[in-house]
Amino acid sequence: MAAHPAISVTLRLGGSLLLGSIPFSNIVARSVTGHDLRIIGTGTVSPTNVYRVAGSRPFATACLLDLAKGAMAAVLVKDRHAALVAAAAGLTITGHNWSPFLRGAGGRGVLPATGVLLVAAPPGATLMVGAVVVGYLMGDTAPTCLVAEVLLTPALAAIRGRSGALLGVVLSTPMLVKRLLGNGRPAPDHSGYLYKTRIIYDRDVR
Repeated sequence: MAAHPAISVTLRLGGSLLLGSIPFSNIVARSVTGHDLRIIGTGTVSPTNVYRVAGSRPFATACLLDLAKGAMAAVLVKDRHAALVAAAAGLTITGHNWSPFLRGAGGRGVLPATGVLLVAAPPGATLMVGAVVVGYLMGDTAPTCLVAEVLLTPALAAIRGRSGALLGVVLSTPMLVKRLLGNGRPAPDHSGYLYKTRIIYDRDVR
């Protein structure tokens, strides 16, 4: 017997939030080094911080797991209504950025968002991957990822119309908000310079 449509939708959305909330980077870091990423380096629960404390192999593992959870969340709602796809995508990134398993700490959402896009809108994934590659070559991925996050909505709107624009908005909004809020640590000041640094360089001090 098929599940009631409302139950099916609830399960799919709940599954997306749960997948996004799994802090793979912290799990990898703790299993390899015993370190909690929330109190190491930038305090960001991300593969980049995994690399700083554990090296390249754990970094690659964390990257693949974060990509995979975004892709799996998108598969849960593949071929469904655009609004359901967008809701699942937004919940995945929100869970990743403010994981209940880490008391609201989390990453920045770039890799799980790329995973979502690989399934739901591959051109968007190309944009995100391109930003990471260019940023790596320049020595800092934060500014180039910001550009990609800002361009994501208009780019997907041009390719997919309203459904693309909706997907772009729900993915980029939690990523941009997380940049602005930082890691929840007390801010040294409340100046415009601080928040400009957070938005552009994804940290409090350049």
